[in-house]
Amino acid sequence: MTSDGPALRQLGVVLNDRGSRYAVSGAQVQSRADVDNVLAVLKTDRAYRKATHNSWAAVLQTGALKADDGEAGAGMVILRMMERAEMVDHVIIVTRWYGGKKLGGDRFRRLRDAVRFYLE
Repeated sequence: MTSDGPALRQLGVVLNDRGSRYAVSGAQVQSRADVDNVLAVLKTDRAYRKATHNSWAAVLQTGALKADDGEAGAGMVILRMMERAEMVDHVIIVTRWYGGKKLGGDRFRRLRDAVRFYLE
């Protein structure tokens, strides 16, 4: 953690599918306030602020948090992967810029792929 809050790790766009682009970011966090700070820092970048979805999950000592940001079920996908990886005191954000074509169930595969990039 820096004096300004948690250090944000951005991997940028890690995959494309039918025009949709996915990026993944994350940071060490200790509280909901840290999560909110990380999201605020991410959204200082105009591209991330204008993204279609910034879905995220965090596992803290006090419990798990998640948000879909309009991408139904996305937060739970991220959260389950974090729990399987036993990642605690961390937030992972998957950003999607919609490309004009619906991905159906493939959107969950792309979410998992993006989280895998971050975990590696």
